Amino acid sequence: MKLTLQQLKTFAAIARYGNLGMAANELCLSKGAVSQSLQELERQLATPLFDRVHPRLQLNAEGKLLQPVVEELLARVLDIETMFASDSEPVGQLRLGATQTIGNYLLPILLARSEQATTPRISIANTHILSHALAHFELDLALIEGKNHHPDLIADPWLQDEMCIVAATSHPLATKAELAITTLNGETWVLREPMSGNREQFEQLIQPQLSNSRIGLELNTLEAVMLAVEQGLGITFISKLAVKDRLSSGRLVCLPIQQRFPRQLYLAWHKQKYHSAALRRFIQFCRDQAGVIC
Repeated sequence: MKLTLQQLKTFAAIARYGNLGMAANELCLSKGAVSQSLQELERQLATPLFDRVHPRLQLNAEGKLLQPVVEELLARVLDIETMFASDSEPVGQLRLGATQTIGNYLLPILLARSEQATTPRISIANTHILSHALAHFELDLALIEGKNHHPDLIADPWLQDEMCIVAATSHPLATKAELAITTLNGETWVLREPMSGNREQFEQLIQPQLSNSRIGLELNTLEAVMLAVEQGLGITFISKLAVKDRLSSGRLVCLPIQQRFPRQLYLAWHKQKYHSAALRRFIQFCRDQAGVIC
């Protein structure tokens, strides 16, 4: 048996995308070459690695066993390339994911301060989508704000954030000195979509305390949520990281609720993910920044 590095790279790309064309684009090969490389790998291993469900290729049981091993091997190859060069930076493009609060308000600061040899590839989405991507090795690392519910992932506590309830400056409650959470019964809420970190926090911390919580709008970006609240379409439950500029400028106000709502932000990765030198360096950098970035 003579497996080649190209065959393994081809397998890894197809496993991530489930599509020959997308894998071919990443590898800068023709679709035919990618198909031929996969066929040769499966022939040498004497087993199919994918179920052909047109138009996708879905990993079967054997492919799922092989994927973390191949991902580790390819990452180790990148490490070998710089192992004996003391003045070299870790190589390889990191694939990073971030939820909207982190991706829009923290990640740009992190990237500006970091010294990555190659600009990372960034995906910004909600916690559920990022967890799915991590589970399929489509991302190396995700910076998330919601709890991890996937058994194959590790979520390492990173930063402390705080949620607050905000309203337009013209809202009747905006001038109150102190409010109990039950004062918000009957208020209209503007919220992120289900399975987002912000929505999950609302459903866990706010909704159970209200006998009447009316959801007026569901929007899939924080900017849309905050603009809707500015226009008087309701109140929202949101990270102080996201809303601090609008609070400072007086466009929105934080309602003086007696209760505080701290929350944890996490660094998440697949439990079988091999940490390349570049990934180890970035994770350590994120941890080092924890005390100064917020």
